[in-house]
Amino acid sequence: MPRLSHPLYSARLAGAIALAVLFLLTGCASSPKLDPGLGTRIQPKVLLEDVPFHPQRDYQCGPATLAMLLNDSNVDVSVDTLIPEVYVPGRKGSLQPEMLAATRRHGRIPFVLPARLDAVLGEVDAGHPVAVLQNLSLPAFPLWHFAVVNGYDLSNEELSMRTGVTRQDHIAFSRFDATWARSKRWAFVALAPGELPVDIEAQNALQAISDFESSQGAASALPAWRAFTERFPNNAMGAFAQGNAYHATDDTEHAIDAWQLATLLDPMLAPAWLNLGLTQADLGQQSAARTALRQAATISGPWQETAQRALTELDAGGLDDRSTPQHNKTPGLKEKPL
Repeated sequence: MPRLSHPLYSARLAGAIALAVLFLLTGCASSPKLDPGLGTRIQPKVLLEDVPFHPQRDYQCGPATLAMLLNDSNVDVSVDTLIPEVYVPGRKGSLQPEMLAATRRHGRIPFVLPARLDAVLGEVDAGHPVAVLQNLSLPAFPLWHFAVVNGYDLSNEELSMRTGVTRQDHIAFSRFDATWARSKRWAFVALAPGELPVDIEAQNALQAISDFESSQGAASALPAWRAFTERFPNNAMGAFAQGNAYHATDDTEHAIDAWQLATLLDPMLAPAWLNLGLTQADLGQQSAARTALRQAATISGPWQETAQRALTELDAGGLDDRSTPQHNKTPGLKEKPL
């Protein structure tokens, strides 16, 4: 996954001068526009009181924020453990890619949320605390700060947050949004495999789960792929990726089922045909393998040559070890992180 396009954000606690500037900047801010139907979908008031609190040390709001999210998701990890993973001394703060990578390393999937306040509120309503990135000062002199949203009150247009050294802060929607907007409204949740955000597009979920699988392996990602295919049953890429994960964990029967579904949902998904055919050939299902490989060989793209070569080898009496299903080449997704 490429690094995010924002500047290299360092996060630190704003001092008295910054807070004075913040007051001036947000004093006349207007409330952000919310989905008109939001009030019918979420509770009017929520406070996730059980979210752990870790007061930040100097410049280390990133490790404290991540510890709160991970602890709430039943991951036993301390702020001290997270500091070397996400804190960049030269920047006196934490960067977004490091926050996401550390989340994966500790067995949780970071899902970056849509850049809307109602997306944050929807996650809190679902019981998910949300990490947010704010700039508590002027754009030219940024004071980047990570915090955790753990509650809201729709009638008072107010958020509840664990932030800095304050266990429970309350801030108006308008004032929060003025600081949050300077990070392009960047926020994420850290969920156990098998859980999905309330509001996420299929492509973004695919990327997040694929990145997690690349870090933690197919067995760890399988619950997430199952959740994805339940949420998006008509998504061919999800079925294909689930098939790859099944195959990587030696569950050939379910892998074939998933790839067959992927080809039904998208007959032009060449890698699904290719992996299906290679696996069927390996099982001695020559006729079925030949049918699948022929389909793959007719579709232009980077897998066409592999399919054609596999067909030739199959007709010659067998496939060599190079012709095996590929688990880490999901088309349409960005390069996987380390």
